[in-house]
Amino acid sequence: MSLKGKTLFITGASRGIGKAIALRAAGDGANVAIAAKTAEPHAKLEGTIYTAAAEIEAAGGRALPLIVDVRDEETVAEAMARTVEAFGGIDILVNNASAIQLTPLAQTDMKRFDLMHQINTRGTLVCSKHALPHLARADNPHILMLSPPLDMQEKWFAPFTPYAIAKYGMSLAVLGLAGELRGKGIAVNALWPRTTIATAAVRNLIGGDDMVSKSRTPEILADAAWEIFTSPSREFTGNFLIDDSFLASRGVTDFDRYRVDPSMPLMPDFFVPDESEAPAALGPSRG
Repeated sequence: MSLKGKTLFITGASRGIGKAIALRAAGDGANVAIAAKTAEPHAKLEGTIYTAAAEIEAAGGRALPLIVDVRDEETVAEAMARTVEAFGGIDILVNNASAIQLTPLAQTDMKRFDLMHQINTRGTLVCSKHALPHLARADNPHILMLSPPLDMQEKWFAPFTPYAIAKYGMSLAVLGLAGELRGKGIAVNALWPRTTIATAAVRNLIGGDDMVSKSRTPEILADAAWEIFTSPSREFTGNFLIDDSFLASRGVTDFDRYRVDPSMPLMPDFFVPDESEAPAALGPSRG
C-alpha cells in the first residue's frame, strides 16, 4: 500500500496537521497541492506555503504551493485546475483549513462567526464541490474532513456555541456527502484527535506552551490519514474516526512516540464521545 504518484489537495497545509499529512504522503512519493493563505512569514505562525513545499520535496514528494483562501470560490476552482494541470488529476482532498474562537455567543463578534462558518463549513463545501469532477476520474478517491464525530451533547456546544456550530458543519458535510457520493465510489470520512495536538492554534489560542507539552504531535493524525487514504474508497466511507482508536484497529500499539512530552499527562480534546475508549493510557508515560 502506497500513495506513490497520488495527488493530494490539502487546505491549510503550510503548517501543523495539514503539513504533517502532506509530509507523510510525500514519503511515499505523492504529489501535494498546498492550498493555504500564508505566503509571507508570520511573527506567530511557523512556515509558509513555500517552506512547506521545500519540506515536501525533501521528503520525496512533489509540491505545488498555491495561495488559496477557501472562502473565495473562484480561487479554489483555479487552484484545483492548476493542480490538475501540474499533476494530471486529484486523488485526495483534505479539508483541513479551520478557524477557531472558543467564546460563548455573548462574547463572539458576528464577524468572527462569519469567518469560522465561511472557512469551516462553507469552505469545506466549496472545496468538495470543485474537487468532485476530478475525484470522479481517480482510481481510489477520498475526501477527508478534520472534524469531530456528531456527538450531539449540550456540553460540546454551550461553552462556545458559534465555533461548535461552524465545526460540526464540517461533520454534517461528511454525513451528507458520504451518502451522496457512495454510488460514485468517492469515500468521505472524518478524522478527529482524542487529545490536543501540538499546533500553532493550541499554543497561541488555547493553552500556550503548557498545553503543547500535554499534547500529541500532528504525526498521529498524519499516520491515521495515510491509513484512510490507502483503504478502498468503495468500502471505507461515512466513518467518524478518532485517531488513536482507528490506528489501534490497524495494528498500532505504540502511542508514546506521538507524545510531545512523555512525562506529562495528555489533555483530552473537545468533541470526543464519552463512550470512546482510549487504546492507551493518557496519563504520564511509564516508558
